[in-house]
Amino acid sequence: MKIGSATHLTYCTNIHRGETWLDTFIGLKRHLPEVKRLFVPNETMGVGLRLSAIASEALVNASELEAFKDFLAREGLYVFTINGFPYGPFHGTRVKEDVYQPDWRFAERVAYSNRLADLLAELLPLDADITGSVSTVPATFRPIGAEPGVIERIAENLLQHAAHLVRLAERSGRTITLALEPEPMCYLETIEEAARFFEERIFSSPAVRRFADLTRLDAIAAERALRRHLGICYDVCHAAVEFENASESLARLARAGIGIFKLQLSAALKVPRVDARTIDQLRRFDDGVYLHQVVERKPDGSLVRFLDLEPAFANFDQAVGNEWRVHCHVPIFMSALPELDTTQDFLREILALHQRTPISNHLEVETYTFDVLPEELRRVDASTAIARELGWVRDILTA
Repeated sequence: MKIGSATHLTYCTNIHRGETWLDTFIGLKRHLPEVKRLFVPNETMGVGLRLSAIASEALVNASELEAFKDFLAREGLYVFTINGFPYGPFHGTRVKEDVYQPDWRFAERVAYSNRLADLLAELLPLDADITGSVSTVPATFRPIGAEPGVIERIAENLLQHAAHLVRLAERSGRTITLALEPEPMCYLETIEEAARFFEERIFSSPAVRRFADLTRLDAIAAERALRRHLGICYDVCHAAVEFENASESLARLARAGIGIFKLQLSAALKVPRVDARTIDQLRRFDDGVYLHQVVERKPDGSLVRFLDLEPAFANFDQAVGNEWRVHCHVPIFMSALPELDTTQDFLREILALHQRTPISNHLEVETYTFDVLPEELRRVDASTAIARELGWVRDILTA
């Protein structure tokens, strides 16, 4: 739905299982009309589409695409953003650090992202004012980023994709953006790291010259096109886990001229003071499917990072009394869970800032972990929980 004149609110359909297009479409037909009925029965509703690589390959088929468009029109739905982060399987199997692969080193990631952009240009409503966004992995997994030559390859592939977006805009008249999503333990982990990467690798003079060669634009037009097409997906859960300062992190991106093309509305687990019960409390969330990165803040303000819950548990003796934040997306309407807190307060701060000065035109609730959360958090069906999350955001933004 639209909030105000230009902001679109949706949820990410990565919460629903489905890797093939057939399975994905079945899930969309099951859930989207029900979420809309519960959330905005009398308005059109936006869709944050998640497509795996194999699903996207099937959807480019003209008959499949037309059938999907017919479904959207019939149900009063429209697609304006795509989650292009997980390339392969995302439910029911171990995902962990494999979710970043293939990363931006590889041609497969470029081809996948090109295909998603092409599909989104076809799916966008006819309203010329609506741009499309595709969120993606934050370059690569952190250890890989330290290998020689990796970041140079990543930057080149991002420029190649941006050139594809320029050509797509020229032939379709639609603007599609790519939004890199900083995440704990990735090469782009903090907002400061993301800003420096863009300044040094994407918007620098050598990068602009290279992009001008790729697009045959002059230097001024090339830089404008890069800034128009490449930017950030600000995931509120990830930023909270990293103990970001909300206003300062947004100001840092603004100073660098980096667009926030998608604002993912999400909340993480928070343990204000680690104690003897912490491990028992958190083991209920150790699902074996997703990475649950942990960031610990010491009394002096310094941060210690752990790839997953088990390494954090192993360091428990040194953590007693400190604060832990855990990368586990939990329902955003919950300020606390049984014996644990959430980072909903950070999300409320971000939404308050958005009310004063819009952060992004694309707002997407993303709680993809619903089917692996502890049973007491799954006592309503997924569609009801999604509609409640969307209603919670709407009520705050329209208060």
